[in-house]
Amino acid sequence: MNLILTYLVEASICVGITVLFYRVVLSGLTFFTLNRVLLIGMLMLSFIIPLLSFQIGITSLGTAEITLPEFLVGNPVTRDTSSFTWQEIVFLTYLAGVVIMAVYLMLGYFTSQRMIGKSKLLRYQNYWIAVHPKFIPASFFDYILLPDFDPNRSDQQQIILHESVHVRLKHSWDLLLIQFAKIIFWFNPLIYQFEKSLREVHEYQADRGVTSSYSRKEYSGLLLQLITRGQGWHFMNNFNQFQTKKRIIMMSKPQSQKKELRRFLLAIPVLAAMFFVFSCEIASEEEMEGPMMAGEVKEVQIGPGDISARKLAKDGEPIFDVVEEQPSPPGGMEGWNQYLSQNLTYPAQAKQLGVEGTVIVVFVVNTDGSISDVEILRGIGGGADEEAVRVVENAPNWISGKQKGNPVNTRMRLPIRFKLGGDVQGVGNPQVTPSNDFPETIEVPVRN
Repeated sequence: MNLILTYLVEASICVGITVLFYRVVLSGLTFFTLNRVLLIGMLMLSFIIPLLSFQIGITSLGTAEITLPEFLVGNPVTRDTSSFTWQEIVFLTYLAGVVIMAVYLMLGYFTSQRMIGKSKLLRYQNYWIAVHPKFIPASFFDYILLPDFDPNRSDQQQIILHESVHVRLKHSWDLLLIQFAKIIFWFNPLIYQFEKSLREVHEYQADRGVTSSYSRKEYSGLLLQLITRGQGWHFMNNFNQFQTKKRIIMMSKPQSQKKELRRFLLAIPVLAAMFFVFSCEIASEEEMEGPMMAGEVKEVQIGPGDISARKLAKDGEPIFDVVEEQPSPPGGMEGWNQYLSQNLTYPAQAKQLGVEGTVIVVFVVNTDGSISDVEILRGIGGGADEEAVRVVENAPNWISGKQKGNPVNTRMRLPIRFKLGGDVQGVGNPQVTPSNDFPETIEVPVRN
């Protein structure tokens, strides 16, 4: 559910960027065909880009310690199934809007089909003319809709020529696409601005088709005479529906110069930015190798030149952050998990203050297996930091890490997450549940 909501937000942002780009950069140009192609293309990419996922790897420099699976101390929360989360409420509201918009779309389509079925169909200049007194001049896929038909009248010849451009260029299919987009993004006000922009381009194309055969003055006068309210059903291109003033201004505007075609190249960095923000994820080498399984320490493949060493250990030898053979606790990770579950407690002060969060403990496994240099890399207070240090300092000796077959001092990192919950589900074996902050979480009930 969260993935769906995230996709809708990201795709909506892409649609908004498309509308703003067209309005600011391209709406004043007379390259109507290119404007139409760009609008439709960027709309389709707005659907696709948030669905893509690519990882951009960043090479590790060997300065990060070996991270153990996160350990969670707290009560598992039992969800109250009688209530809804805010995400579920938002999603159900969204679905209700989708259903309403879909019904509205189907109603418009079948109403248009029914009216065409009741109309008088004529064949004129390779086009179907549907005549019905309730029609306003418009086009609907392969049909030109008229309230009456008299091909000898100059005004009707201009109207038919205008609507024939819509039919020939298949503008109704563009409107079908935008209607589906409105169903998905009904909550986004910019999708309606997108539709307005697309219809605007359609009218500019059709107006150009008329003014190539009739005078602009005569055609502009016809537009003013036949101003109508509304725009009919979803797939219709009405002869005179809105932005009449803008259409007349655009007809009188000189053709844009070819050098202004360079503006369309600005779409490339815009699309690249959308792709980078919504489709790319920056990940380290370790993350790209895949998630850790429960109770597993990630193996790091290194070469002779990849070994990083920082300050000296208690024996005066270097401390390595990355080694060929990782240190291991007695009994393996299962034994380590058991030790932590038996010895970690949620501090009373932290529970009283409602302190929650992740404590990150850094320590060194020495060549003799002993643990030293226990430090808090990130703390949360409330006694949780001291509890984490205590448990690690009192841990039994490990099997030391090795480099080229020789024992070495190795720095380790252990995340311990303290989390207060609601009802206790029970006390028993630790449970493994996903964690957002670290690869895996071992869940342990609260003990006093």
